[in-house]
Amino acid sequence: MAFRTLDDLGDIKGKRALVRVDLNVPMADGRVTDDMRLRALLPTVLELSDKGAKVLLLAHYGRPKGAKHSEMSVSMVLDALQEVVGREIMFVPEIAGDVVTQSVGILADGDIALLENTRFWPGEEKNDPELAKAVAANGDFYVNDAFSAAHRAHMSTEGLAHLLPAYAGRSMEAELKALEAALGNPQHPVAAVVGGAKVSTKLDVLNNLVKQVDHLIIGGGMANTFLAARGIDVGKSLCEHDLADTANAILETADASGCTVHLPYDVVTSVEFRSNPPIRTVNVHEVAKDEMILDVGPAAVEALGDVLKTCRTLVWNGPLGAFEIEPFDAATVALARTAAALTKEGSLVSVAGGGDTVAALAHAGVTDDFSFISTAGGAFLEWMEGKPLPGVDALQTD
Repeated sequence: MAFRTLDDLGDIKGKRALVRVDLNVPMADGRVTDDMRLRALLPTVLELSDKGAKVLLLAHYGRPKGAKHSEMSVSMVLDALQEVVGREIMFVPEIAGDVVTQSVGILADGDIALLENTRFWPGEEKNDPELAKAVAANGDFYVNDAFSAAHRAHMSTEGLAHLLPAYAGRSMEAELKALEAALGNPQHPVAAVVGGAKVSTKLDVLNNLVKQVDHLIIGGGMANTFLAARGIDVGKSLCEHDLADTANAILETADASGCTVHLPYDVVTSVEFRSNPPIRTVNVHEVAKDEMILDVGPAAVEALGDVLKTCRTLVWNGPLGAFEIEPFDAATVALARTAAALTKEGSLVSVAGGGDTVAALAHAGVTDDFSFISTAGGAFLEWMEGKPLPGVDALQTD
């Protein structure tokens, strides 16, 4: 995968940089509650600013569906963004036309401006070439630093890349290098941890991974579907019984591809789904009719840790159990800490992504110890599915 980065920029003093960033951050009571995505854009924005470029930030917020809504204006994020960046940022209530041109004329070299929510214009999600031309008219080059939106062929993620010299920002660059190391050209053996509630939401992920990895570790509610497909009574556990044939087909593909699938053989169960209820740790064949499987058992987790010790690369998406509620976080925390320790000692490259995954690894206290943790949701999932990402493909050079 060849693409231009900020290292390929020459003298950019006075040049206008159109930079696609991710400002789709969680908010409550008018305040940003998690600024991780704001901090992720810092290296790119500050580097361009320090080199004298006029930095014009493009981003979406929410799903306004082509209409202007004051509560979805990116100006809602402006104060938090200025605090993170440590510099004053001009807000421009348009993304193209005279208002933007006049605003750019006011900017000094190195200044930063935030343009309005790109999704206020219907042409954004339609990747309208005329809107792209109008936006590009106020830029000299384009930088995409929003991998999280790279699975969308929108005007600001794909269209602009064909009209201006296009580069990957530092966050995008780090993401692409990590993903290349994880599945593009990884060191084998490769393990993948895939968890979550339902097999149906990750069919494409599972079908892609069994052809690429050496070990597939399945946890969460989706493991129950595979157990049931093998004829195991999972009681009242979350389970998609109608996908038994699909689950068995995935297991057959894995077998044909030389991929070992790891399902839990001991589990933590309860008749109640609440914090610290009465629990049992049992063999999967001993789940009672009125019980729910809510976590992987300690013996299985220890065995999975031994599997990771034989691997060189790990891709992680989804928790092993209902980690939000104690004590059903135990398996996820234990395996995450094993992976973190192996990463720290240099024997494992570990890449993780997905909303629940990031939360689970933060809960385990290991976010700083993994090789790379992606903040992208849909884009990370589609990458795991092996699907093309238009925003990435548009950056590639011949």
